Amino acid sequence: MKLAQSLILPGGSTLDNPIKNSNLDTVGGIVSQLITYIFVIAGIGLLVVILSSGFTLLTSAGDAKAMEKGKKGLTNGIVGFVIIFVAYWLVQIAGIVFGIPEITQLFK
Repeated sequence: MKLAQSLILPGGSTLDNPIKNSNLDTVGGIVSQLITYIFVIAGIGLLVVILSSGFTLLTSAGDAKAMEKGKKGLTNGIVGFVIIFVAYWLVQIAGIVFGIPEITQLFK
């Protein structure tokens, strides 16, 4: 099943079968296209978790339960950041060690 036969670009040039050319016909192609958005969403989520935890800490007014909830949220946000950061660098190092240049070019 073909989703698009050709795409007419501005200036009159055409791109035959844009789905095939954009590498969205495989799972790996889809993941490689989505990976930059996944990191952006993870970063925004981290920011939201840290801000909400900080707000909870600031507004706890000495309440032990609220303060503990804020500390726990802040700890979870930092642990999540470390996991994302380590995963990114492990993939980069694996690409270099195993000689797969596509991995290092994926995140550029």
